[in-house]
Amino acid sequence: MDPLAIALGLATIVVVGAVAYVAGTRRAATPGGAAETHPEQRLEEYDFYPFVVNLDGHVEFSAEAFDRAVEHFLGNRNERAARELIVIGEQNLVRDTFATDELSRYKDLYARYDGDSVISDNELFLENYRRIVNQLGRSFPNTGIEILLHNLVNPSRSLVAIENGEVTGRSVGSGATNLVLDLKTRRQRGEDKVNYELNIGSRQFKCTTIPIFRPEYGLVGAVCMNVDTHFMREGVKNDVERLEAFFDNLLRTDFQLDENILSKDEYQSALAGKRHYLDEAIRSGGGGAEERQLAAIVFSDIVDFTALMGQDEAQALAVTEANRRIHRSAIGDHRGRLLKDLGDGFLASFTSVSNAVASAQEIQRQVAADGRYQLRIGIHLGEVIATDGDVRGDGVNIASRIEGVTPPGGIGVSEVVYANIKNKGGVTATSLGERQLKNVAEPMTLYTIDRGP
Repeated sequence: MDPLAIALGLATIVVVGAVAYVAGTRRAATPGGAAETHPEQRLEEYDFYPFVVNLDGHVEFSAEAFDRAVEHFLGNRNERAARELIVIGEQNLVRDTFATDELSRYKDLYARYDGDSVISDNELFLENYRRIVNQLGRSFPNTGIEILLHNLVNPSRSLVAIENGEVTGRSVGSGATNLVLDLKTRRQRGEDKVNYELNIGSRQFKCTTIPIFRPEYGLVGAVCMNVDTHFMREGVKNDVERLEAFFDNLLRTDFQLDENILSKDEYQSALAGKRHYLDEAIRSGGGGAEERQLAAIVFSDIVDFTALMGQDEAQALAVTEANRRIHRSAIGDHRGRLLKDLGDGFLASFTSVSNAVASAQEIQRQVAADGRYQLRIGIHLGEVIATDGDVRGDGVNIASRIEGVTPPGGIGVSEVVYANIKNKGGVTATSLGERQLKNVAEPMTLYTIDRGP
């Protein structure tokens, strides 16, 4: 059993859950001045939004557009957009890089819209995140897991909370390098929480970054988790004493509670003697071992998510969270297994075709009731290969292709899925005819399934 897989699974779940729990924003008082024009218009709705996407798809800061925006809001009052601009100015260190005239205009804007209150307000906003990072990090001492909080309104001294900082040797007050532009680039690509590998000389880290967005200002912070992979694999995995110490630290508790956190079924199983959940993903994830199985694969995707992001970032973030809750509930209720959270979509597997279709129907009903967005869902029955924490195979590929040709709000299924559910009560299907799917040799007959009442 790989301690790295256990540690990452546990810590990532706790971090994501903690960040999702923090709520509440504080809107600062409107400073005096001229009457507002277009007071609700977001900065990104203007043609001088100071970020551009280059030919490589990376987001870059535009000093020229920023200066145009400063001039505009000095002459045309817009509380919301101007304070967004101040956040971006501080993030991109314009005080250190702008020429005298441009800097003078920015300082005038900063004073006119009470920039100090923007900065202090954000520090208060991040206080709950700071507390979570501190308390969470102290739950995993001496495990090679570093947890930290960045205040990205002050990137030169962004690191405002850190636990287990000995992993990287950093301390409070360190800078964030290019994290702001990196997260904005990922946002442009429809990514949110991301896991990635970072190699520095002989050191190697598994990193997770969770951006923090505010409706008023956009990107303002990030919670990061960095895991020393060489410590896990070389210093812990192959040394019995260190392995025992690692698990002692990972599973350390302060006291015992008498409380039931299990589902009804799991509670009965526990009373009958079941001792743990035995997640096969952990057992098959190490050493390149492959797990092959036949499964009904459900692939979903939010329709026009990139456009939604461009129109209203805060709304897109709210939609993503609602979509996540809907999927997790419906997949769990129908005995499915969540394979991947893709940000704007999900990949799940089911041992039963009927359960896969029922889950998809429930998802579409809840999304329709929400009314803010639409999904496409594709379902195929095929072989899935799980290896090194990832999933692949024809079942995954074909389900994703079916999703791509399914009408918005629809559930597209392959012929083999339709054959398994066509005689089931309450299922209405419509033929889409034969379709040539990308990277699939032969045309496939597809159907759409009604989401039901």
